[in-house]
Amino acid sequence: MLEENENVRALKCTFPPGVGHERHYHAEHFGYTIQGSTFRITDASGTREVNVPTGSNFYNEKIEWHEVLNIGDTTAVFLILEPK
Repeated sequence: MLEENENVRALKCTFPPGVGHERHYHAEHFGYTIQGSTFRITDASGTREVNVPTGSNFYNEKIEWHEVLNIGDTTAVFLILEPK
């Protein structure tokens, strides 16, 4: 965690190749891709492979649940901001 206060939680998430995150959920959040890679993502809609390029960003009002695995050749790094 980079910062947490009464207004925001800021996270830096790093996923080397072959590393992922077990099933989890997200409240409202904005993400920025510092270093991209390719991921296998599993959620309620199934499993898919997604290329997440460096410099891309995303916003979600919420994610019920998902699991991710870095199946690419590079270490992926994300900045995640969650307003409170």
